[in-house]
Amino acid sequence: MPGPEVAHVHRRVELAKRESRNRHPGGVLWFTGLSGAGKSTLAFALEECLFNDGYQVYVLDGDNLRGGLSSDLRFTHIDRTENIRRAGQVAALFANAGLICIAAFISPYRSDRATAATNAKRFHEIYIRADLPTCERRDPKGLYKLARAGEIKNFTAIDDVYEEPEHPAFVVDTTELTIEQSLASLTGFVAKHFPLRRDG
Repeated sequence: MPGPEVAHVHRRVELAKRESRNRHPGGVLWFTGLSGAGKSTLAFALEECLFNDGYQVYVLDGDNLRGGLSSDLRFTHIDRTENIRRAGQVAALFANAGLICIAAFISPYRSDRATAATNAKRFHEIYIRADLPTCERRDPKGLYKLARAGEIKNFTAIDDVYEEPEHPAFVVDTTELTIEQSLASLTGFVAKHFPLRRDG
């Protein structure tokens, strides 16, 4: 908890004014799923699609965050929890600025995702689902191969758990759907929950 020397500073520009200028509500789309499920691929594709349509949108990607803000963290349970705590706080800042933040993180623990959800006014947990055999076949970064060989420890779904969302706001099953189909379903979800005002 912050000490007595930390005081909350109130903003002079309200969220409603920011959202009015952006012509859509702000919020967080939290993509969770196994490595190789397609989170980053879909996050950046959705970002481009929404941006081209007039949305103010930004992707927070797990790998990118670990190259900067979370570069001091490893992959222990404690460090994973701290990584998601930081990511949730940053995502909420984007949402509070009236943007849509697409946060793409494995985020394997339900409790961590629940904590992230408390930070933003509009938070939607989106399960990018693909079964383990499919993710291992894809293995875009070669991580599963290294984990199976014992060269990577605490790897999600190999020697650490992945706790599936119990009540996600939306599910995209990339085992069954193509990238194009997955993207179409996601844009439909955004249009419903973050309507874009076309006037002005």
